[in-house]
Amino acid sequence: MIEPVTIRGAGVVGLCVASELVARGVPVILRDPAMAPGAQACSWWAGGMLSPFCEGFSAEEPVMRLGQEAAAWWEAQGVTVHRHGSLVVTLQRDRRELDQFARRTTGHRTVTGPELAGLEPLLADRFDRALFFEDEAHIDPRAALAHLLSRLKKAGARFEHSSEAPEGGEGRVIDCRGLAAQDVLPELRGVKGEMVVLRAPDLALQRPVRLLHPRYPLYIVPRGDGVFMLGATQIESAERGRASVRSVMELLSAAYALHPAFAEAELVEIGADARPAFPDNLPRLSRKGATLHVNGMFRHGFLLSPAVARMAADVMQGRNQTPEFYHED
Repeated sequence: MIEPVTIRGAGVVGLCVASELVARGVPVILRDPAMAPGAQACSWWAGGMLSPFCEGFSAEEPVMRLGQEAAAWWEAQGVTVHRHGSLVVTLQRDRRELDQFARRTTGHRTVTGPELAGLEPLLADRFDRALFFEDEAHIDPRAALAHLLSRLKKAGARFEHSSEAPEGGEGRVIDCRGLAAQDVLPELRGVKGEMVVLRAPDLALQRPVRLLHPRYPLYIVPRGDGVFMLGATQIESAERGRASVRSVMELLSAAYALHPAFAEAELVEIGADARPAFPDNLPRLSRKGATLHVNGMFRHGFLLSPAVARMAADVMQGRNQTPEFYHED
């Protein structure tokens, strides 16, 4: 009989690790205080962009390389993946920002005029040039979390309303608690992100659009049915749950800059949370006693969790005890 693995934390990392183990025939026990996707987890506020090539502008090489596994993994779980690519644009006054982005990334081509209008008619009168990352994709993160949870329940995974370590000896444990694991991972820090959700039934986008700006990166992601997620700030702070007026104004100003018609959109939701990150902004797998800690996804939760989940499952099955991102205690 295979010994079960207890996973502490049922955010995007915990659910991905559990899904990977169950697919390999390993029984899992998920322990989380909420036990359902919701506003208590930073993954609830994610954009859901599977954009490894765009992330190459500022992220380390493994993010771009391993992030290319994400879309296929999410599809294999039965999650709807929108493979429409992504667009990067900038206002005329910030044209140098687009040129710099092009130099520091790969996997794109420049689109102009009729081709840009064909991709996103909404943007045709606002921008004369864009970078098109054709092989990128996006998902609805909240729907994806709910789907993984439902799939795990059907597969027989056990759920317990607690995030504490099991009593009577830890056994095989994977800790995926995010910032809550600062009690044992003191190098973790919080990086605050804020977002807004808008409803504009008369506007349509097929793919995520990044609007470059000299001070902050902003993006808008279509959720379908005229709903758009707009984010996200990146502030060195562990503060959770409070979006500032300044940040919300900047986000809404970006939506207006993308297209003035967003001024008439309904403001549906404002959210904020703190992402867990290590000093190098890369995830880590590390052992402390009998527990394997998987943490530090920074802003790449949905992009890197599939690859990191594979590594964690390999460790648990004895296939590779020192995978990429492994960090000695």
